[in-house]
Amino acid sequence: MGDSGSGAAAGSGAIYGLGIFGAWVWFWQQADGFWWHVLAILEGIVWPAMMVYQAFEALD
Repeated sequence: MGDSGSGAAAGSGAIYGLGIFGAWVWFWQQADGFWWHVLAILEGIVWPAMMVYQAFEALD
């Protein structure tokens, strides 16, 4: 028998992944120049994590 929570973890990982791709698209469109595009990639990784953190903070 497998772990019953693995399906929920996979679903939340997929949603988090969509958040990263969405953030990349948004920040990439806003970028102007090479270093702004590099920053857009980094922001795309960090932005969903900050959103999740703030969501949990709001629940407190």
